[in-house]
Amino acid sequence: MIFIQILSVIAALAVTLGLFGLAVWGWRRFAPEGLLPLPAARQRRMKVIESLVLGANHRVVLVSLDGQERLVLLGEGSLLVSQLTPEPKP
Repeated sequence: MIFIQILSVIAALAVTLGLFGLAVWGWRRFAPEGLLPLPAARQRRMKVIESLVLGANHRVVLVSLDGQERLVLLGEGSLLVSQLTPEPKP
């Protein structure tokens, strides 16, 4: 009797997971293009290299933007930007 109940529970779980898998396959196959997530095709231009907390209200962030590194001081409504790598001369 218990074996039949365990078998019934396992069969119900298999059917449920199968229906869920079928729904996911159908969604990927037949969903409109606007509802599917798009892969990220481009590379990001800006990245945070390092961040350092100076105090309760101040932080220094080293940012790389288009091959140039900039040091940014953030704190209490103020922003200070310093360029670390020299700009190429024309």
